[in-house]
Amino acid sequence: MLPVQFITHETPTCTYEESALLALRGGCRWIQLRVKHAGDEEVRPLAERLLKACGEVGAVFVIDDRVELVRSLGADGVHLGANDMPVDEARKLLGPAFIIGATANTPEQALAGARAGADYLGVGPFRFTRTKDNLAPLLGAEGIGEIVRKLREAGSDIPVCAIGGITPDDVPALEAAGADPIPFPVPSSNRPTPWQPCAASSGKNESTWSNKRQRTASSVVSMTDNAASFAV
Repeated sequence: MLPVQFITHETPTCTYEESALLALRGGCRWIQLRVKHAGDEEVRPLAERLLKACGEVGAVFVIDDRVELVRSLGADGVHLGANDMPVDEARKLLGPAFIIGATANTPEQALAGARAGADYLGVGPFRFTRTKDNLAPLLGAEGIGEIVRKLREAGSDIPVCAIGGITPDDVPALEAAGADPIPFPVPSSNRPTPWQPCAASSGKNESTWSNKRQRTASSVVSMTDNAASFAV
């Protein structure tokens, strides 16, 4: 089974916390807490609970955007969008032990993120999604493949996560484009069991994860080489 990143999303039938816990219950071991339109202190109690839940099953826990919250809680890392803190600045604040992901919509953004020290890239959106406001231009498999090609031509082997409206049917096209794990749909009224894809396999061997940080009680793993994920 390849690594899967679950990005939290609230729906009329499922809270941020419920969605993450369902993903963990289904075997997902990489959670990104993404809560827009709320301050750090409002998000902190939720982040503390999910950090504990992830720690209990050995899952990686990253938080979208909130560098200071990541540092103060001791979360595993942060994911940074195009309008968030620059990757190199976040690296100076967090140091080498934390995972830093960066969003990219163009080859130039992808190369900049890799050169700035990101550990992985979230490349997209693949197609339209309601989970994010102000979407960047849609890339499709062809656009994502072009970004992967530019990265590899430049000598970068940074892991690439395809993001944005992905379904299991999209896996072959995205694998062919150079992004290689499994998509994980978020909860919605027409997807009552969003955790099921965590048990799926694309047919490729699971990528090797290496220890990047040491928690008090357990090792925390991060991505290496070909490890990546699909997220919606």
